[in-house]
Amino acid sequence: MRYDFDVLVVGGGIVGLSTAYALTLARPGLRLGVLEKEDGFAAHQSGRNSGVIHSGVYYRPGSLKAGYAVGGAAETVEFCREQGVPYEVTGKLIVATDRAELPRLHALAARGRENGIPVTELGPAQIADHEPEVAGTAALHVATTGVCDFPAVARGYARLAGEAGAALLTGTELRAVARRTDGVTVQTSAGELRCAVLVNCAGLHSDRVARLAGDDPGVRIVPFRGEYYELAPERRSLVRGLVYPVPDPAFPFLGVHLTRGVHGEVHVGPNAVPALAREGYDWRTVRPRELAGTLAFPGAWRIARRHWRQEAGELRRSLSKRAFTAAVRRLLPAVAEADLVPAAAGVRAQAVARDGSLLDDFAFAGFDPDDPRSTRRLVHVLNAPSPAATASLPIGREVARRTLAALAAGG
Repeated sequence: MRYDFDVLVVGGGIVGLSTAYALTLARPGLRLGVLEKEDGFAAHQSGRNSGVIHSGVYYRPGSLKAGYAVGGAAETVEFCREQGVPYEVTGKLIVATDRAELPRLHALAARGRENGIPVTELGPAQIADHEPEVAGTAALHVATTGVCDFPAVARGYARLAGEAGAALLTGTELRAVARRTDGVTVQTSAGELRCAVLVNCAGLHSDRVARLAGDDPGVRIVPFRGEYYELAPERRSLVRGLVYPVPDPAFPFLGVHLTRGVHGEVHVGPNAVPALAREGYDWRTVRPRELAGTLAFPGAWRIARRHWRQEAGELRRSLSKRAFTAAVRRLLPAVAEADLVPAAAGVRAQAVARDGSLLDDFAFAGFDPDDPRSTRRLVHVLNAPSPAATASLPIGREVARRTLAALAAGG
């Protein structure tokens, strides 16, 4: 087969672009393309989040999430500094609002220290030193957490990859994949392309792309919408930095938190409700085929049965601004309903197994350099939820390593 590209990356979010950037660093002169269906980069998960550079305090020691977040946070700060991307290392508070949360807070402190993260345990008076308007019985201060402009980071990766010769094909949608022994042919909205190795960094559509390529990923992306408010400009002074609740280990999301961004805005949220489309950023956006695929998947129903009490609360906060405000007031008593202004929502691409378990770590499939029996010509990033933006540089290097090994193996 005559190749248009040695490697074609599907997806112009922060993971796809970091992979492209890593490939240009590792293999100068590689014929590389990036396929993105939108007219610009970072249009979905990468551009619809609160911009937090996560420290890694939450993640299981020894997991990819823990290692990549701790290292990735420092690398993200350095990248922002070098490339002139707005950022700030603010630190954050994780606040217990009642005594029943204290054992979980202490366990989180121990986990953070095991991950090599500096954490300081605070009492009420020390909480007030950091955040005078925040109420709590105890807190952790995590010094290495920060904020940045992640869409600008993604555009930085794209610019550097493009300067190194990568073809950045925006406005070009993948429609079909044909894998052959000597390469991969893809049909796109702009015509046919051929490559030696196809890299799937499609985020919300990663499982669908894997199936198009003839691989059964064993998981389904179940989309969860995170809805945000912002504090009205005249009330932004209520929050100085980042304030999080103690996460509930029985529920896979972090809960409503407060985030002062690099441009002065204060995000409040998100909640976590089922989205009716993979890019369903409000209740009005429904794509029947995508919704039917989610409803037909046994894992989606098993999640619902397992977490129905928590999800009922999330739905209530989605449909009632008063209920959302009440949740925020546990951390920030001075906030009123009128202080909250609707902001853009995001959708989390959560990979779910058939038994209803959520993939807790980053997950890759396709060619594995350590398994000669693995699928050739394809590399899939199947699960890259938060903290994927923070960890984008180490994730990109790992995907690039697998991709170059696939190329060396002849696909």
